[in-house]
Amino acid sequence: MSEKNREGKRTARERLAVEREKQKAAEKRRRALIVGASVVCVLGLAAVIGVVAANSGGDDGESASSGPVVAPSGALGKDGTAIPVGEPGAKATLTVWEDFRCPACKSFEEAYSPTIHELTDAGRLKVEYHLVTLIDGALGGTGSRASANAAACAQDAGKFTAYHDVLFRNQPLERDDTFADNDKLIDLAGKVDGLDTPAFRSCVEDGTHNSWVVKSNDAFQKGGFGGTPTVLLDGKNIYQDNSMTPQKLKQMVQDANKG
Repeated sequence: MSEKNREGKRTARERLAVEREKQKAAEKRRRALIVGASVVCVLGLAAVIGVVAANSGGDDGESASSGPVVAPSGALGKDGTAIPVGEPGAKATLTVWEDFRCPACKSFEEAYSPTIHELTDAGRLKVEYHLVTLIDGALGGTGSRASANAAACAQDAGKFTAYHDVLFRNQPLERDDTFADNDKLIDLAGKVDGLDTPAFRSCVEDGTHNSWVVKSNDAFQKGGFGGTPTVLLDGKNIYQDNSMTPQKLKQMVQDANKG
């Protein structure tokens, strides 16, 4: 083999080695981003220490909690903070604590929402959604509270599930307090048939359920949960299990319905 050919092969190997290192670095960055999105709402809880307990964010947090607590239509639970979805007689109950500004909550919804819809539509599962303001407390702003209020307004109109899904599909960047803008929340209501009505607009603009959202967030804190999303199946925390998958959740619900 000529010296020229050997040099050419060596150069090709070096280029390949450099390219592999670039790919490894890119993969490492990708994994870091995924992990960061998964734990950011848990870390946010630690950042709240020392912040006002209401966690409603902004300078108007106190005024937001000083009004009457108006629960949305059909709210259930010990504190009246659960928004129910699905058949009341379903044998399995999924309890979900979420923040519409929380990236990890969006990741959960993207992965599990199709399975949850399938199971609730089949009458095998009922879901109790609790809305919290973790990101408002950690990063400032009022988007968590405002979007939760808007979702409660959608519940009044019988459109909670559809609007809940729209909010997560259109979630802004975590530090972008876009959901604090009522016009944005009303604009997103246009994506749900029949939701953008004068009654819904008034509910959003008046912050009708703001104090209820604060109460829900207080219940979350008193529950001692580690972050959002917190997902319980029949009282058992299942989302902390690294082996949990949508298919495994489906099997657990099917097993519960056999009992």
